[in-house]
Amino acid sequence: MSQISVNNLTFSYENSSNLVFDRVSFCVDTSWRLGFCGRNGRGKTTLLKLLMGKYEYSGTINSNIEFDYFPQEVANANYLVQDVLEELAPNAEAWQLKKELKLLNVDDDILYSVFSTLSFGEQTKVKLVALFCSGDKFLLIDEPTNHLDAIGRKTVANYLKSKSGFILVSHDRVFLDNCVDHILSINRNDISITKGNFSTWWQEKERQDNFELATNYKLIKEIDRLDLAAKRTADWANKAENKKIGIDPNKIDNKMGHRANMSAKSKKMMAQTKAIEGRIDSTITQRQSLLKNIERTDTLKLLPLAYNKNTLAEFRDISVSFGDKRVLSSFNLCIASGERIAIAGGNGSGKSTILKLLAQHCASSNISPIAHTGLIIIGKGLKISYVSQDTSILAGSLSDFATKEKIDETLFKTILAKLNFSKSALSNQIQDFSQGQKKKVLLATSLSRPAHLYIWDEPLNYIDLISRIQIENLITTYAPTMLFVEHDEAFSKNVATRVLELE
Repeated sequence: MSQISVNNLTFSYENSSNLVFDRVSFCVDTSWRLGFCGRNGRGKTTLLKLLMGKYEYSGTINSNIEFDYFPQEVANANYLVQDVLEELAPNAEAWQLKKELKLLNVDDDILYSVFSTLSFGEQTKVKLVALFCSGDKFLLIDEPTNHLDAIGRKTVANYLKSKSGFILVSHDRVFLDNCVDHILSINRNDISITKGNFSTWWQEKERQDNFELATNYKLIKEIDRLDLAAKRTADWANKAENKKIGIDPNKIDNKMGHRANMSAKSKKMMAQTKAIEGRIDSTITQRQSLLKNIERTDTLKLLPLAYNKNTLAEFRDISVSFGDKRVLSSFNLCIASGERIAIAGGNGSGKSTILKLLAQHCASSNISPIAHTGLIIIGKGLKISYVSQDTSILAGSLSDFATKEKIDETLFKTILAKLNFSKSALSNQIQDFSQGQKKKVLLATSLSRPAHLYIWDEPLNYIDLISRIQIENLITTYAPTMLFVEHDEAFSKNVATRVLELE
């Protein structure tokens, strides 16, 4: 057991005037199972790479333990899995690898499969096995849940819960609740550490936010009251001063000592005014210490188009095969107006294929037609808005992208700003965005496009927790008709009107 101590860490990317970290300090124990949270673009992956020594920085990072990082690069994906594991964890024994694979519900026959032929979920599990067999290191695990189905997430969560000594970046609330014992959070103004799982941290954050909002409101009222008191006292002081000055010493009806009395009264009132002004300054200073870490989220808006019939689209006896592999067999589905259908099932069960079969009728989807048997009925004049899993095609400026996608640039950028894009980020090239920011570009594109039916394929991969809740609220408020695949259990539970399970 040891500690990792970060002191006065300051970092910015080359040719950037914006600091990613400014004199950040924190300390973590190497025995913790540490969940790592923060909004997209705040520097979570950057911090992991700083710990790995990938970038130069100012400040200090002190540790007597080595680090290892997930996801690892696989030099040759055409090797057998056993060869990939030998390359990633050269000191691991065969029995260790088989034991870890079993813990992840993976049959050890996988060792003799070509790595590139595995599903993304299987590749994730193989890489995690290599990570935990790499020796006595502190592990930096960056978003392992992407492309894992619901069962896979539960399996990996149970696996991680049996381990210790890692930082885990994830935006899946249920997943974090099931496998971490501390939360490291990059906030708006600092980095904090909370003992407990995600729900513990979230409850503490809400409690602190509500306390600060209530305190801020009281201080505003107090400042208003003190301002009024200071003005009233200053007026009294001025009146007393004027009365003192207005006395004629040659008139015999002036009372003895009147000038002195008025002078004393004026002096007292001025002192009271200064005292009140001092209290105002103190109260303002108190206010300045508040609200620095409250995540300000603007309400998103959506105006889904109303369709003139109850049924928008229908699948009748659809079957799809890729080579010798049958993906869908006699599949049937009717999508009615107002439904939000979550498609669930294991990797390779055909979830994305169903979405693509519909999305290929969307003019902006750029999906090549998928060969199938059966009948797909699309309502006449139906407008579809599609979010793909793939962000690799994103490049160029946001303005050029909006023009290419034929969407309103102002609306598009307004949505991105509400999803926590800074003004500087809005002027950056899309290929320089974080993965979460790229997914937000796809989501903002979809939300900028009026549609009868929204088709979203794993839209929340890499998306931060605050934005996930923001999008949840948008969908439950405006109730668009949707067909979607999403492995975030909390999101699907809160959003879906029904769940379609594929075998």
